[in-house]
Amino acid sequence: MVIIILTAMIKIINTIGIPLSMQNPEKREKGTDEQSNISADDLFNRGRDHYNGTGVPRDLAEAARWYHLASDRGHVKAQYRLGLMYESGRGVPQSDADAVRYWRLAAEQGHTCSQSDLGMMYETGRGVTQDFKEALKWYRIAAEQGNTMAQNNLGFMYEMGRGVPKNDSEAERWWRRAAELGNATAQYNLGSMYEKGRGVFRNEKEAAKWYRLAAEQGHAKAQYHLGHMYHQGKGVPKDNDEALKWYELAASQGHCGIRDILSSIKGTEKRGTC
Repeated sequence: MVIIILTAMIKIINTIGIPLSMQNPEKREKGTDEQSNISADDLFNRGRDHYNGTGVPRDLAEAARWYHLASDRGHVKAQYRLGLMYESGRGVPQSDADAVRYWRLAAEQGHTCSQSDLGMMYETGRGVTQDFKEALKWYRIAAEQGNTMAQNNLGFMYEMGRGVPKNDSEAERWWRRAAELGNATAQYNLGSMYEKGRGVFRNEKEAAKWYRLAAEQGHAKAQYHLGHMYHQGKGVPKDNDEALKWYELAASQGHCGIRDILSSIKGTEKRGTC
């Protein structure tokens, strides 16, 4: 009897601090076998369900676990989402290096958003040594496949002369491509080029057109500049009501430098700083 009790106590002591999955090897192996029978798409879908809380409680750590399993099978969307999670530290410890690692895996499979994000990491030196030429390379690969974020960023590289000689005409070309596909930031940038006459002939009507397209998508800077165009009568008929409308939309998004302008249009003596 004493021997039986001692044997039971030894078993309990030996399992203390050992994860449950390790205490039952047969159960652990069975779970692994079950996962091996699940397709990479299904692994990804389970991760997405946990991320969104679709049919299960929202659990970002559990989402990351399923995304890792899918990524190990080469699932490009899982690799992209893991990059996003590591960059933001959602569901996993924040790690720019890991974000780069997973975006590179997806980028090398042709995923354009990952290519653009990888370019951004090289441009800013996050998770990798800053390298404008490498940033340019990944932006261009994605841009040539129609990724508007990469096209916009590539335009910025040409405007600033990062990794390439400064070239306003090339900046305008890439911003136009992105703008025509609906990218609001590129539409704002193209409007700015027309207003200032950089890379194109100065044309205030064209500037107002592109500012409006971006402003209607909620771009705060475009809203401010469109308000300014109406306030000054540049490229559009002077209209303080329209100016006020766009200034207030920009101000509602925290755009600085508008309070004094709003006060002057409303005819009040109120002054303030942003």
